[in-house]
Amino acid sequence: MLGRLNHVAIAVPDLETARARWRDMLGATVSAVSDLPEHGVQVVFVELPNTKIELLGVLGEDSPIAGFLAKNPAGGIHHVCHEVADILEARDRLLAGGARILGDGKPKTGAHGKPVLFLHPKDFDGTLVELEEV
Repeated sequence: MLGRLNHVAIAVPDLETARARWRDMLGATVSAVSDLPEHGVQVVFVELPNTKIELLGVLGEDSPIAGFLAKNPAGGIHHVCHEVADILEARDRLLAGGARILGDGKPKTGAHGKPVLFLHPKDFDGTLVELEEV
């Protein structure tokens, strides 16, 4: 069911500072900041030869990143994203196996314009897992 690792997401307290660090210190190709109001985040993608790093910043008072940063003020790994061929098939298989899908269980449009779902971290060894249909 799982495809390749699409990205590792890192929550950061200052998105512009983190963006500059990855670009200037590490020489990475870094995207512009994009707002995703439906997810309550701002995102920047660091392009790597084999995957991406997603830098996550707070967007709005109800941002899930604000809560994460309250517990982890310096930031840290927030989630991992894996590709799947059919997100509804993956969801149904996971639910049948006892996994929990966060939210209402319906895919939302993610940062790449593709359907995504998040899996409860308690079901995956303490790791928040995002699935993205490709």
